[in-house]
Amino acid sequence: MRSSCWLAVVPGILALIVIVFIVALFLVKVLWAWTIPDLFPGAVEQGLVAESISWFTALKVAIFVAVLAGLAGARSGGRHRE
Repeated sequence: MRSSCWLAVVPGILALIVIVFIVALFLVKVLWAWTIPDLFPGAVEQGLVAESISWFTALKVAIFVAVLAGLAGARSGGRHRE
């Protein structure tokens, strides 16, 4: 009985993880296209900074931001100061 319960739950959890992952990459792509051309218009015109990014580049940016956030959390000890 227990194994059938897990067989029903695991695919749903995996699907949810995939959906959250795709939404996160989509948000990185949209935020890049929305902010970077406005922040660095000269650099975009000269081709120094991309106006839009690929899905793979969005993945790399998301990993980079996650590592930075993890390091910031580790540096503060993961505790909230009161």
